Amino acid sequence: MASEKILNTKRETVAEITDKLKNSESIILFRYAESTVADMQELRRELKKLDSEVKIYKNTLVKRALDDMNIDLSSFLEGPNAIVFGKNLLEPIKAISEFASKHGNVEIITGIVKGEVVSLDTIKDYASIPSMEGLLTMFAGGLIEHVKNLSVALNLYAEKLGEEN
Repeated sequence: MASEKILNTKRETVAEITDKLKNSESIILFRYAESTVADMQELRRELKKLDSEVKIYKNTLVKRALDDMNIDLSSFLEGPNAIVFGKNLLEPIKAISEFASKHGNVEIITGIVKGEVVSLDTIKDYASIPSMEGLLTMFAGGLIEHVKNLSVALNLYAEKLGEEN
């Protein structure tokens, strides 16, 4: 039977996981089999820039924390898994998706977005959304097109008025 010290350590770990689950906007569960230490360090550095982190816990402890929150991911908790906890919604999803595309040994399994379990397709949809800078650039480009058309129309109108005089 496990000692009281080991049981307390496990309870603390489950409480830590539960706290991270509650305080994260996006949570991504992925398999990292055959990933090198250097690869995982690269991912950790990238996520740290985004105020996010990747953690590796025993699946049984993750299952207990998820059960405490009434979330069932037991079918995904097999083999070596890691979890990305993101305080922002999109940036961590985009980072892990980009990392997975660069490193063929990383496979995104599922995720939790704002407390709701989402499918792999939903995660891919979130990952395909352009960054805020990209969206603003596209918006500005759309506005510039209208301003350009207006200036051309005004110029043609001014030339027409000049010809009439």
